[in-house]
Amino acid sequence: MEFKFTAEDEEFRRELRAFMKAELPDPWEGAGRYPEEDDWDLNVAVRQKMAEKGWLTMHWPEEYGGQAASPVKSAIFNEEIAYMRAPGRDIFGVRMLGPTLMIHGSEEQKKTHLPSVAKGEIQWCQGYSEPESGSDLASLSTRAVRDGDDLVINGAKVWTTMAHRADWIMLLTRTDPDAPKHRGISFVLVDMKTPGVSVRPIINMANGHEFNQVTFDDVRVPRANVVGEEDRGWYVAVTLLDFERSGIDYSAAARRMMDDTKEFATETKRNGVPLIEIPWVRTLMADRYIDCEVARLMAYNVAYMQSQSLIPTKEASMSKVFGSETVQRVTEASLDILGMYGTLGREDKWAPLKGRAQEHWMNAFAGTIAAGTSEIQRNIIAGRGLGLPRG
Repeated sequence: MEFKFTAEDEEFRRELRAFMKAELPDPWEGAGRYPEEDDWDLNVAVRQKMAEKGWLTMHWPEEYGGQAASPVKSAIFNEEIAYMRAPGRDIFGVRMLGPTLMIHGSEEQKKTHLPSVAKGEIQWCQGYSEPESGSDLASLSTRAVRDGDDLVINGAKVWTTMAHRADWIMLLTRTDPDAPKHRGISFVLVDMKTPGVSVRPIINMANGHEFNQVTFDDVRVPRANVVGEEDRGWYVAVTLLDFERSGIDYSAAARRMMDDTKEFATETKRNGVPLIEIPWVRTLMADRYIDCEVARLMAYNVAYMQSQSLIPTKEASMSKVFGSETVQRVTEASLDILGMYGTLGREDKWAPLKGRAQEHWMNAFAGTIAAGTSEIQRNIIAGRGLGLPRG
């Protein structure tokens, strides 16, 4: 792996920073795991301007509205946006659904859905987890019954991020209840405006609304919306998960939290001494900065492997585990350094860093669960990486 960026990469990073500085309010703070929720209209506007520049889907093939840019350049884009806590990204449509459709989708599905994603015109969400099926996803019970050219879907999905904003949902549903556990599952594209689809908000412990429960009550969907073969949707779902786990967002968010904390520690004194000069603070910050850099290198290694047409299954799981757990360690360290005031929320005028430390700490718990828990990732690393037996 080449451990330096090209001159073109660095120029793109500067151009992107200048663009975001011009487009975002001054000052722009962002908040939470999904800063776009702070101002949805701004999120849509910035996303569409990114799309006009070709940045949103830069890593896609040109035939699908991309620039055939390298995965490394795409990682730079995602890193900068995540570090700035900026709106405009499209994780579900651009990173997850689009590449999956290019592999498994029909030509008609590609023509129908990819252009709207590339233009930033549509929001997708992901219907995987259920009230009784989380880490053991293959045990899902949402059912789709064939009725002529349609599927009739009944069931519920939970922890469905951005469902309240979504136009479409990519859904896993069981189409053959008698098949073995990982068979008989289909991957279906469902319009959220279809009669029988309802969305109920789930407010998280940070008082944020990103999660939802989505219920399907006799929802009728054309069988043409099945991606890949019916009853073999598990293979499509696993493909999507590899793309979902291949992200640099964790290390970028952690590094931004550390930079904010370092600024606070430099400006704040305790017993007449700047916090940054207290030995335990310096040691703790050094350890967490090392974590951030390791997480960043692991994420760029995944991007590099993708640029070489390699499939980084175990490497993506390694990056996801270490990155998400780094965010937890960083937010905990930030609270330790901020002291009791760090537990105050953004609505309190005495809250340091405008309450972001407390908010990010609570949101960090979800990071080790979403896209497959750390336990699931370690099983993948053990099985596919080390060749260890199951059980």
